Amino acid sequence: MGQARQARLYAGTSARILVRARGKRRGEGMIFVVGSPRSGTTFLAQALGQQPDVVDLGEAQPLKAAIPELARLPADAAAARVRRILERVRALGFARGVRAVEQTPETAFVLGAALRAYPGSRAVHLVRDGRDVACSLLERGWLSAMRDGHDDAGHAFGAHARFWVEPERRDEFARATDARRAAWAWRRYVDAARSVADERVLEVRYERLGDCAEALTAHLRLDGTALAASLGRAFISSVGRWRRDLAPEQLIDVLAEAGDLLDELGYEM
Repeated sequence: MGQARQARLYAGTSARILVRARGKRRGEGMIFVVGSPRSGTTFLAQALGQQPDVVDLGEAQPLKAAIPELARLPADAAAARVRRILERVRALGFARGVRAVEQTPETAFVLGAALRAYPGSRAVHLVRDGRDVACSLLERGWLSAMRDGHDDAGHAFGAHARFWVEPERRDEFARATDARRAAWAWRRYVDAARSVADERVLEVRYERLGDCAEALTAHLRLDGTALAASLGRAFISSVGRWRRDLAPEQLIDVLAEAGDLLDELGYEM
């Protein structure tokens, strides 16, 4: 990554954090919120960031930009880089010494390293029905061959294989339908987060997020009353949107790619 681009990523992230960190009480530790894109990770992290002793780092762009490389490193090396990046982000945003929540979905692929980087940290894996996630990803068009441009970390949109695509299936990914690519992304992110066997990771469902305040506050050691009020504003109206928004042929592609995982997670088929 070029130095100029890296500087822009740090500047944008730290400016956002600087505003959010004002008035926050001192606290220690990190909270990592992971899940596939369009699973509600932003909403959950913002709800956590409304607590008086937690600052929401958002998607830390320097970390997001580095994750494809970090995912290839040995665990110790990846952990050292994760900590170095996040500590610089917190320092530039004047949030060092304040408990922080980091919500980059791609952190799922380096979650073990992130937990190793911060031994006192906790993580939440937010799972949403992959069919609803596919609807949202199709709406955004991030994985479409027709989509140009880049995300806020500089990663290109389009149908090309990302770092998380199985090496032996990279050509297949590029040829797949948009719906299948969307389901593919959901499956890979969810599998990555679920592969981390660590008691510091709590898995919760988006569809029942409003009922998770007690479990989350116990796991994260937060004020349950304040968090319950924030979680009550979850966008539950979007649950089951796949029934009206996915065309029959799109649903076939989604189930072909991710049906086994949907079944394993207990989503009605």
